[in-house]
Amino acid sequence: MFTGIVTEVGTVSAVTDGEGLRTFTITAPATAEGLKVGDSIAVAGVCLTAVEVADGSFTVEAVPETLSRTTLGAAAAGTALNLERPMAASGRFDGHIVQGHVDGVATVRSVTPEGDSRRIWLDLGARLLPHVVEKGSVTLDGVSLTVTAVDDAGFEVALIPHTLQVTTLGHLTAGDAVNVETDVLAKYVERMLEARS
Repeated sequence: MFTGIVTEVGTVSAVTDGEGLRTFTITAPATAEGLKVGDSIAVAGVCLTAVEVADGSFTVEAVPETLSRTTLGAAAAGTALNLERPMAASGRFDGHIVQGHVDGVATVRSVTPEGDSRRIWLDLGARLLPHVVEKGSVTLDGVSLTVTAVDDAGFEVALIPHTLQVTTLGHLTAGDAVNVETDVLAKYVERMLEARS
């Protein structure tokens, strides 16, 4: 389990296509330190497994399901990615419950500066939008955020200067795609209500 508090922005140094999967080697010295083969890691919000660890970098694999449902399908050498190691059972819970199970991709509608912060509107498909509520939690590219507004097509988040500086979200512009994980509670409530009707 993750919390959506990004600890480092890594850079894809190599992408290799294999039989039914794609491997990404990511340069990220702080994240790679102490990482072991088999450990989970959130890469742009996607829970993946480290299959190789080298000095200052690690390698993960993504299957077609992951590549088709997330922005990782478009990631190439040089792409910057938000990273987070799993929360230890004894760790502090600074964000919200993040599984690393990306639900889909949202498209940035607009980015509006507000002093040193920014408001970002994102368009989200009709299947996922009911899971997003004002003042609820949402994860964008692995970053835990609070929803500030919702309309018929999407939702808004407000980003503080710190988030803009230490994550990839500071580089977002209209038309960009981001991974979205909605609140896990909303998904279970929806499924239980569907089963009852």
